[in-house]
Amino acid sequence: MHADGRLATGNGRRLYERATGHAAGLGPLWFVDAGRLFFAGQLTYNAMHQHGAPVFLAGIYGPFRLRIHGGDWLSCRTAVIPAGVLHELDMRGEPLAVFYIEPSVDGADALIPLMGDVCEVGGALVGRTGEFALVRELWEDSASARWTGEALDDLLAFARPRAGRSVDPRIARIVDQLARRHDERTPVRHLAADLGLSASRFQHLFTQEVGVPFRRYRAWRRIRVAIGEVAAGSSFTQAAHAAGFADQAHFSRDFRRTFGAPPSHSMLGVRR
Repeated sequence: MHADGRLATGNGRRLYERATGHAAGLGPLWFVDAGRLFFAGQLTYNAMHQHGAPVFLAGIYGPFRLRIHGGDWLSCRTAVIPAGVLHELDMRGEPLAVFYIEPSVDGADALIPLMGDVCEVGGALVGRTGEFALVRELWEDSASARWTGEALDDLLAFARPRAGRSVDPRIARIVDQLARRHDERTPVRHLAADLGLSASRFQHLFTQEVGVPFRRYRAWRRIRVAIGEVAAGSSFTQAAHAAGFADQAHFSRDFRRTFGAPPSHSMLGVRR
């Protein structure tokens, strides 16, 4: 952190200086590691969908339109949407930054300090301002895939002292297990018994702690694996098989359900 409050990566990059120029012609940026998923790219419209982890959204050059299920369209510059909240987005071709954190890292509260002038709408938080200079630089730098992880470390280091929560250790154990083995197929009743819980109590506790049911979160973890494979250079078909999907069509259906648009809308020409 600089003395003036701006974040910096280890190489001294000043992330909160205003970037110049529109990053025309750059492909989408995807970054995946064990606890985080980040995307920056141009989007048009994402139909009603829900994620398996809380997400921070930031319009890179201006506001975007957001509608929470059952509500009206809103114009906002930033938003934090908890896992499981149905919503749709209208970007009209403008770039959006999307940052997810897994329960093993933190909860939605850790993302709230990245927003400003906040109000609650339908279980989500929307803001008129926020920390979007960092994500703008990630979007505009054609070589940003090399330092995205470092930048996200700085972003979370900035936010975490201001918020935080812990997941029930029993659920944290299962989340960690899924992170290590995306092909986990142990029946729910067996997982619950290992924790000393009934299947129904396990399902209730998992949804309460994570925000989505266990099976939905397990599907989310497979989606993350497939995204990482594509970002590393695999074809959609190769990525689908590596993540445990029956075929590319199965992967595409789950991707559309999770993000509100087919993978071709955000994963073609991924930066490396």
